Amino acid sequence: MRNEIKVKVKLFDRQIIKWFYGLLSAVSVVTSIIFLFVDIEQKYKTIFGITAIGIFLLIYISIWIYANKRNSILLTINKSSVEVKFGDLFSEESDWKAIAFNEYYDTIVDNIIIAQSTLNGMYINKYFDNKVDKLDRIIASDPHLSMKAVSQNLQRTRGKKTKYQLGSVCVVGDYLLTALTHFDVDNKAYIDMHEYISFLLAFWDEVDRVYAGKTIAIPVFGSGITRFKKYDMVSDQELLELIIWSFKVSRIKFTYPSKVKIVVYNGKRDKINLQALKSFQE
Repeated sequence: MRNEIKVKVKLFDRQIIKWFYGLLSAVSVVTSIIFLFVDIEQKYKTIFGITAIGIFLLIYISIWIYANKRNSILLTINKSSVEVKFGDLFSEESDWKAIAFNEYYDTIVDNIIIAQSTLNGMYINKYFDNKVDKLDRIIASDPHLSMKAVSQNLQRTRGKKTKYQLGSVCVVGDYLLTALTHFDVDNKAYIDMHEYISFLLAFWDEVDRVYAGKTIAIPVFGSGITRFKKYDMVSDQELLELIIWSFKVSRIKFTYPSKVKIVVYNGKRDKINLQALKSFQE
């Protein structure tokens, strides 16, 4: 059971067929050249043909199995390297790591405003346990972030009162803290789909401002916790594809050797089709 293949990529997936045809074309060119100089007796041609078909079937099945079991994929977008992989954001090797906050940049990890199980909660507990006031001061004193303030919510009884523009970024050490969601009166995070897209474009604009030729690792923003208004279900695959699409249209460029890493939580492995992301390849 441990080696059971979770079928995320269909057997006749368009990207699998395209990959196979590319390989088949290369093999056909080589064999055509060989047969210009090698003559096969008629009695062996049938055996040779059946053997070749069998080998090609095995190659196709092998490609399909690999596509379903692969752990990462590397794409070239805007002449930049974008790696999508399964793993742990905190242990990922990168110069910058992005963590999503709500629009208030709240820091209360109490399973009401911020859940301990979220990346947001884990980040605060990991780096600012018993010293959250230090993080609050860094956020409040960030000169760039102060220009992204949009309003005050003086009616809030818990948490902060200053709202910031979605997509804004506050640099804290080697982390980029970004405002992803609105927060309602019941302390529930939410965002409209068009706002999510606007968030992504604003986020990439902020990254372009600070990244300085460094590699950045980001999560699948909104996965698992965000409520998308007017949408009953937004899959992790759709969120991942929106992130890649937004990077593509943003025209931001990461010069070699820097790259973008999108780190997908390991628990989402069965819900993500990495092979489908090849459609974004330039």
